[in-house]
Amino acid sequence: MKLTNYKSNLAITLSLLLVLMTSCKAVDNANNKQKGGVIGAAGGAILGAIIGNNVGDGNNSELGAVIGGVVGGGAGVLIGRKMDKQAQEIENEIPGATVERVDDGIVLTFDEQSGVYFDTEKYNINAKSQEALNKLAGVFTEYPDTNILVVGHTDNTGNDAYNMTLSKNRAQAVTNYLTDQGLSNGRFTTRWYGEEQPKYDNNTVDGRSKNRRVNIAILPNENMVNEAEKEAGMN
Repeated sequence: MKLTNYKSNLAITLSLLLVLMTSCKAVDNANNKQKGGVIGAAGGAILGAIIGNNVGDGNNSELGAVIGGVVGGGAGVLIGRKMDKQAQEIENEIPGATVERVDDGIVLTFDEQSGVYFDTEKYNINAKSQEALNKLAGVFTEYPDTNILVVGHTDNTGNDAYNMTLSKNRAQAVTNYLTDQGLSNGRFTTRWYGEEQPKYDNNTVDGRSKNRRVNIAILPNENMVNEAEKEAGMN
């Protein structure tokens, strides 16, 4: 598994466009923490990593408000370094998870092929999933200046209402398990979408398997941002 860095694809201000146009080679070759100093766009790339095909459907304003925007300048570089380090640690601890560095955050995807999964039509945290979540809780404890978004999804098998409830129960089960490990409930936001936000093709067995997923987004909290801005001399 390879840790992946993403460049934001959202609209940016004219001044940032000018910067990108004059230094495109440097940006193309930059790693994520370097890009944080160049691109100060909204954090919508995280939305794409979490909900997939329907980022622009107009129904994601609430989730977008939770995620917030990208921090630019020197503070963005400092935050990028911290998040890079945390992402690598998660990847080392939980090799079954898909770990993506997106904007200022980290997106984890757990599906039926990864370290956290659910039995068919079940939402209890099984023994294998407990092992992975225990390791994840340890990383979250080590990095307290983050907020955590848990989002549940299903494939399109079954009726809409059933799938919505199932995705809610699975997302809430992950949140509850992590807070039961001593993590502050105030760090968590839990959302669920049933079959409404497929990221893969529901017409294939593999696509349905991947759509039965729980995403976790790890985002810098206000304290991390303030400390980074202070260290960068922005205050």
